[in-house]
Amino acid sequence: MHITTRDVPPRSVWTLEQAGVHPLLARLYAARGVTGMDELDESLAKLLPPSSLLGASEAAVLLADAIAQDKKLCIVADYDCDGATACAVALRGLRLLGARHVSYLVPDRVVDGYGLTAPIAQRVFDSGADVLITVDNGIASMDGVAHAKKLGLQVLVTDHHLPATGNAGVVAPPQGRPKAGTAPSGGSEPHAVGSVGVLLPNADVIVNPNQPGCSFASKSMAGVGVMFYVLLALRSELRNRGLFDASNQPKLDALLPLVALGTVADVVKLDANNRRLVAQGLKRVRAGAMPAGLAALFTAAGRKATVATTFDFGFALGPRINAAGRLSDMTLGIECLQTDDAGRADELAKALDGINRERRVIEGDMREQAMDIVESLFDEGDEPPPAICVFDPDFHEGVVGIVASRIKDKLHRPSFVFAASQAPGKEHELKGSGRSIPGFHLRDALDLVAKRYPGVLLRFGGHAMAAGCTIHEDGLDAFEEGLTQVAQEWLDAATLTRRLETDGALDPKYLRVDLVDTLHKEVWGQGFAPPTFSEEVEVLSQRLVGEKHLQLKLKHQGQPVDGIWFGHTEQLPARVKLAFRLDAEEWNGVRKVKFLVEGAEV
Repeated sequence: MHITTRDVPPRSVWTLEQAGVHPLLARLYAARGVTGMDELDESLAKLLPPSSLLGASEAAVLLADAIAQDKKLCIVADYDCDGATACAVALRGLRLLGARHVSYLVPDRVVDGYGLTAPIAQRVFDSGADVLITVDNGIASMDGVAHAKKLGLQVLVTDHHLPATGNAGVVAPPQGRPKAGTAPSGGSEPHAVGSVGVLLPNADVIVNPNQPGCSFASKSMAGVGVMFYVLLALRSELRNRGLFDASNQPKLDALLPLVALGTVADVVKLDANNRRLVAQGLKRVRAGAMPAGLAALFTAAGRKATVATTFDFGFALGPRINAAGRLSDMTLGIECLQTDDAGRADELAKALDGINRERRVIEGDMREQAMDIVESLFDEGDEPPPAICVFDPDFHEGVVGIVASRIKDKLHRPSFVFAASQAPGKEHELKGSGRSIPGFHLRDALDLVAKRYPGVLLRFGGHAMAAGCTIHEDGLDAFEEGLTQVAQEWLDAATLTRRLETDGALDPKYLRVDLVDTLHKEVWGQGFAPPTFSEEVEVLSQRLVGEKHLQLKLKHQGQPVDGIWFGHTEQLPARVKLAFRLDAEEWNGVRKVKFLVEGAEV
């Protein structure tokens, strides 16, 4: 591992310090691209305006008309935490704004697969709905939207994923999507945008910051954020229609804890707008102003909502919601997030916690099996192959993505893990999930494999760091060969060397629990990395705890400090350069700083 230090623009540090920012925070913010106080303003007034999100105003008109006509609305969600929170936000928000008939449907990961399909659209129609609203999916659902339109449903797509690409169909209007209501009701042809081959479904309205023609500045908004913005636009439209004024309008800020959870759990880039959404959600959670289900999840996870952090969202609450979609039914997660009954919320949170425990057992067993397979691919002491591909008939398809991530983290190689499909009629298919490393765009790699090995990839999609695909069971060897070939061409020694970017040395005067608490309260995450420091320390003693964690006593710039390296068992030399995060632990009523080791350069 090579440990590097982020550049810190001195002018930005000076500007922030002059504005009253703590010197340590000023240095950390500047290293993450913050140049002025405006970017740190977390007030709701600083959120990007909904009017700048293409399609939001048209979606507001469609929904306002539907509410006025007492139409039945049905939300089609995704089965991950972003999809579940987006669904709960839609349910709560639409009801707050006057919708009397709002239901939802969430596809089954195994049986239905991802997104709005024709069978899902049929089920929505059969439920008696008039309007179909997708959350966190739909931008690539050509067949599903076409079938819904053929049945006479109005379709509103809210999503944040990249549109599909392909051969040109119907040329879209210059702004990059059809106007509300202009898509042919039974049309099955997608809109091709310009000459770039971007395809959009024939929905009545599409709201997605990543659709062509959208100038919305936050392209990284999660699906739950997109739905929240649609609700903001809808409230504005209803206000314009005279249903209420600014003094008595429904308070949508009550939805922000759910928006924050979904945003962090989906690991989207925390740009300034996303950080504001998360900060506002955390503020309300810490004050106890949150849905009953969130409060119950904090209790089930053994976390304190009063000192909630982004780590709680990403590593405690998010996984418990995701576990339902991986192993059971995401209805459990959505019901937990939408109920206002504390007793019911407690039951559901405990059920989700139990499912997550089961997920951890399955994941642990699969990870051991997978690592055994991986280690058989190369001799001890040799470099791993440039790409890893693993399959076992006993693998569970709901956990393949997590295991792929673990392999990627351990070996620093693009990794795919496959499981046999459990869907009826799909028994001869393998479902794979992949995770990548910086410098290797996984979705583009799959596209190249598909071109070089026609017919091997039955379906695929994703983005740079994570992707999924379906192949026939006889195509595994060809897929592995193709992925390895692309990796050999695209990856060099520098890219295959694990790098850990840090904030450099830490002044001993900052080894204070109050500063640790201050750092924990800030919004950290994808694209706005939590503070990680690095420097050479002396290792005074080290021992294994729990058989898989290295407990350390260190000397940092002359001061003793405890540390722990989770999941690491190899002994360290007497002096070593460590990368570490700061934490605080309490013993006998006394709190002191502790190092959480992230890596070592030896």
